[in-house]
Amino acid sequence: MNCAMTSPPSLFHTVSGEVPEEPVVSTKSGLLFERRLIERHILDYGKCPVTGEPLTIDDVVPIKTGKVIKPKPVHTASIPGLLGTFQNEWDGLMLSNFALEQQLHTARQELSHALYQHDSACRVIARLKKERDEARQLLAEVERHIPAAPEAVTANAALSNGKRAAGDEEMAPDAKKLCPGISAEIITELTDCNAALSQKRKKRQIPETLASIDSLERFTQLSSHPLHKTNKPGICSMDILHSKDVIATGGVDATAVIFDRPSGQILSTLTGHSKKVTSVKFVGDSDLVLTASADKTVRIWRDSGDRNYACGHTLNDHSAEVRAVTVHATNKYFVSASLDSTWCFYDLSSGLCLAKVSDDSEKVDYTAAAFHPDGLILGTGTSQSVVKIWDVKSQANVAKFDGHTGEVTSISFSENGYFLATAAEDGVRLWDLRKLRNFKSFLSADANSVEFDPSGSYLGVAASDIRLYQTASVKAEWNLIKTLPDLSGTGKATCVKFGPDAQYVAVGSMDRNLRIFGLPGDQIANADDDSAQDS
Repeated sequence: MNCAMTSPPSLFHTVSGEVPEEPVVSTKSGLLFERRLIERHILDYGKCPVTGEPLTIDDVVPIKTGKVIKPKPVHTASIPGLLGTFQNEWDGLMLSNFALEQQLHTARQELSHALYQHDSACRVIARLKKERDEARQLLAEVERHIPAAPEAVTANAALSNGKRAAGDEEMAPDAKKLCPGISAEIITELTDCNAALSQKRKKRQIPETLASIDSLERFTQLSSHPLHKTNKPGICSMDILHSKDVIATGGVDATAVIFDRPSGQILSTLTGHSKKVTSVKFVGDSDLVLTASADKTVRIWRDSGDRNYACGHTLNDHSAEVRAVTVHATNKYFVSASLDSTWCFYDLSSGLCLAKVSDDSEKVDYTAAAFHPDGLILGTGTSQSVVKIWDVKSQANVAKFDGHTGEVTSISFSENGYFLATAAEDGVRLWDLRKLRNFKSFLSADANSVEFDPSGSYLGVAASDIRLYQTASVKAEWNLIKTLPDLSGTGKATCVKFGPDAQYVAVGSMDRNLRIFGLPGDQIANADDDSAQDS
C-alpha cells in the first residue's frame, strides 16, 4: 500500500496573504484574518476590509490551530547565504564602529578646544587679579601719602603712588637731580653708632649655641623649596632675618619671596618689579624689606598686616640696573649700587636720596656693595674687577683693591671688621683692611657669592658648588670644612647664607628652589634616644 505523507493545510491571511499567528474568522463572510489586525480595523472603520459589510468584534471567532513554524528565508537556507548574511552584518558593524570613532575624534577636539579656552580664561583671570592687586596697592599708597603731601613737597620729596614725583624735585642746570647731602646731624649719628658698635664688639664672645666644625662636616641637604616660577627659574639674591628665622629670596621672575623656614611656608610674595630682583635685604628686626632690580628701581616694602607686604616707596634715582642694596647698622639708612657708575645713600623713612656718589677719577659700574660692621666704611665691587672702599662721611674713595679677573659679584665684611672677602670670576680673595693687602685666595671658577656668618667663625662660597671654610688669622690656614654639591643641576649656585648660629646653610641656584643644608634631624633624635636609654 502506497502511503503519501501530507503536511497540514496552511491558513493564510485574507489581506496580507501570510500565515496568521492568531487566526480569527468572520461569521458573516467566512473570511480569515489576523486577530490583532482585524480588531484594529474594526475599531477604526467598523466594517469588513474585504466585503465592506458592517462588522463588530463579536462577529469574529478565533480558530484553534497548531503552532505554525515560519519557513526560513531562502538566503539563510544555505552556507553561502549564511556567509553573505554574516558579511553584511560585519560590514554594518564596521561602519558603525567607524562612525563611533569619528564621533570620538570630534568629541576629543571639542574637549581640547574647551580646555584651551579654560586655560586662557584662567590666565586672563590671573592677570586681572594681578592688575587689581597692583591697583589696590597704588590706591593704598595714594591714600597714605595724600595727608603728607604739603610737607613732602616742602622737603622736595613728594611721593605719588609710592614713586617720587620727578616734576617736584629740584633740578640742577645739567638736568641731574640734586641731593641735599649727608647732614652734620646724620654724620654725628653714624659716628656715635660706630663708637657704640666698636666698644660692644670688644666684649662680644662667640655664642655657645654656634654650630661646631664637626656639625658642619656632617651637613647634608635637609629640604628643597620651589619658591619661584618655573617659566623664569633662578634665585639671584637672598637674605635671612635671624631673629625670626625668615628667609627672603629675589628671583629672575621679578618677584621676592618671604619664606618661613621652620614651617616651610611662603609668608608673602612681593610683586611690582618688571625685571629680575638682583638684591634683597631685611632692615634689622623691623617689618621692612628692600629690593633692587634690573628695572633700575629700588623698592621699600612694609608689612601692612597679616604678612601682606605693600610697597611704600619706589626709588628711581638710578639710570641703569641696580645690583645691590645694603643696610646701615642704625637701620635708618641704606645704600644702593648700580651699573650707572653711582651709588646712592638713602634715608629709609622718607625714601629720599641724600647723596648720589660717583668716582670722577675713573668710570666703573658697581655690581656689589656692603657696609662695614661699624658703619663708617662702605665696600663696593665693580664690573671692572676693582674693589673700592669709601668713607661714608665724606663719600671719598679711601682705598682700592686690584687683582681680580672679571666682574666682582659679591663682597662681605667679617664680624670683627678686620677682613673683607670678595668674589669674582677667578674665585675668592681675602683682604686685610688694616694693611690694605690681599693675604689669601681661594681658586673657584665663577664665584657668585661669598658670606661670613654673623659670628665671623665661618666663610661660605657659592660657585659651581658650595664650600664652607673655617676662618682664621692672616697668617693661619683657613681650612676647608665641607664641600656641598649644587643639586640644582644648573652648575651655578648664586647665593649662600648662614642661618642663626650657623645651624644651617641656605643656598640659592639658577633653578627656582631654595635649598637648606644642615645636620640631619634623625641624628639628633637618635642621640637624644641614646641619652634617654643610658639614663
